[in-house]
Amino acid sequence: MAHQLTRRSAVLFRPISASVSTTRLLSTSDTTPITIETSLPFTGHNLDPPSRSVETTPKELLTFFHDMALMRRMEIAADSLYKAKLIRGFCHLYDGQEAVAVGMEAAITKKDCIITAYRDHCIFIGRGGTLLETFAELMGRKDGCSKGKGGSMHFYKKDAGFYGGHGIVGAQVPLGCGLAFAQKYSKDENVSFAMYGDGAANQGQLFEALNMAALWDLPAIFVCENNHYGMGTAEWRSAKSPAYYKRGDYAPGLKVDGMDVFAVKQACKFAKEHALKKGPIILEMDTYRYHGHSMSDPGSTYRTRDEISGIRQERDPIERIRKLILSHDLATEKELKDTEKQVRKEVDEAIAKAKEIPLPDPSELFTNVYAKGYGVESFGADRKELRAVLP
Repeated sequence: MAHQLTRRSAVLFRPISASVSTTRLLSTSDTTPITIETSLPFTGHNLDPPSRSVETTPKELLTFFHDMALMRRMEIAADSLYKAKLIRGFCHLYDGQEAVAVGMEAAITKKDCIITAYRDHCIFIGRGGTLLETFAELMGRKDGCSKGKGGSMHFYKKDAGFYGGHGIVGAQVPLGCGLAFAQKYSKDENVSFAMYGDGAANQGQLFEALNMAALWDLPAIFVCENNHYGMGTAEWRSAKSPAYYKRGDYAPGLKVDGMDVFAVKQACKFAKEHALKKGPIILEMDTYRYHGHSMSDPGSTYRTRDEISGIRQERDPIERIRKLILSHDLATEKELKDTEKQVRKEVDEAIAKAKEIPLPDPSELFTNVYAKGYGVESFGADRKELRAVLP
């Protein structure tokens, strides 16, 4: 029994890239090239867009299916945990947008940096984070990726170049340019992806950051995840020009089908090459979220249920990959369903394990806030008394 528990814990602490060998289907080593054409052409602004033809392999196709299915299941489980009051505070889910996280990772390395807003769970998983770290953080447990003190909006994985989830709309974009400045200064030939939503696209600090990045030719890639509703406001109501990839007259842009993982992969590869040679570029990912803005938003008062179900039927990123796999005879429908069952099991096991992890000690409340040795400490029998230690 002890051996089984140890083995199970090891699986839960593995990132998704290491979990793809858990089924016969996804352990394939077939690397025969397959050429896929993106669902839609790219639209360029002040540049020639990349080719629609993308090279892949059976292994990559099957890995994409597994990774996006895992992200989808993880977010659906987070929905249930929030409703059960095991996740508190704010919680913004990513289901529907998985192709952006997975396609981006397929084109870059962990030495490239990513910084994003508060819809960050799947970005963290894509960077190599584990399900256990994810659910532990969501439930405020001490083994979470931010030690249980960040919650849904503040995931972080510095060792893989992920500089967080940020709660202030648009504030992460200048920080992303700072990361790009450091990369240019150190001449390490890597880039930074600063991600934001269409709701943040009108923020003044975004334009200030873009101006500086263009002045200094920083290797910065501005990624607008346009899910068409900034909170509950449709893009056409909040933006005079919702063509977000055209926002910089001095920076080129590219509009991408953000529901097509291969379009995202191709665009991010193209953008990295451009940013290293010529400076910043804007990518607009045309995507969609199935949930509301956050868990407090039902998501059905400002859009119709028919609209949501229509996107699911016509543009869902997982179903698109499923059809490609079946059309190339890489797996059967049953094998893909078995993969989804395995993913569900992995998520359920991670949740069960995360529930066993204790909350952070109250004495940790102010650590990482003040300089070491200063700040406020909790003490007393019930840890409710505070003592300030000042210089």
